[in-house]
Amino acid sequence: MSDQSGRVEASVQKVLVIGGAGGIGSAVARQLVSAGSRVFLAGRSSEPLQLLATELGCEWAQVEATDATSVDAVGEAASAALGGLTGVTNCVGSILLKPAHLTTPDDWQATLAANLSTAFHCVRMAGRMLKAAGGSVVLLSSAAARIGLANHEAVAAAKAGVIGLTLSAAATYARARIRFNAVAPGLVRTPLAAGLLANELAEKASVAMHPLGRLGEPTDVARAICWLLDPQNDWVTGQVLGVDGGLADLKARS
Repeated sequence: MSDQSGRVEASVQKVLVIGGAGGIGSAVARQLVSAGSRVFLAGRSSEPLQLLATELGCEWAQVEATDATSVDAVGEAASAALGGLTGVTNCVGSILLKPAHLTTPDDWQATLAANLSTAFHCVRMAGRMLKAAGGSVVLLSSAAARIGLANHEAVAAAKAGVIGLTLSAAATYARARIRFNAVAPGLVRTPLAAGLLANELAEKASVAMHPLGRLGEPTDVARAICWLLDPQNDWVTGQVLGVDGGLADLKARS
């Protein structure tokens, strides 16, 4: 709902969290519910979704986020369950660390599908679902899209695509009062990143890359996503917010 100036009025948020059972997605869901928002969880695996939904009192549905038809369907289901949507966030993604010459065509396609196609399908669905009343969409990019990191070619390209998608969608849907922003994290302690932190030496090297001297926690990223979803921040669109301990913009002192 908006007032005569076109601002979105403060009300209960109704948010679809795609990738809702993942490390960042579940942190987003918990923060939103704690703040009084209504949340619909969606993801690929039913068991963790059901457990989290029971914990938070949310409704949920399975979705294959790399498939446009499936994303459209879960958008419709979420809107029906919540009585409309004010926000959508896509927390689906993958991490592939290989130099280009060792990245197979299947690796490349899977990385694009998990990181860029899921974001595009979310934008496509949200452009339709939010066009009547406006709202906020938050996508997940990466610090790897903003700074050159060795062995990140595939994932950096996909996450850079998310930035381009965010900017274009923000311009396209501004008149409809749909805001599009992205968060670009550094390395975050999630199940997805567990393999990168498998031993003490690898963890120390990863920490040393971040000028603030620690890795990210899911709650760090979730707070930024929730801030961008909040209708009180309705003059913020087309932005890429680095939540990365300074990784993309600063050089740590040796």
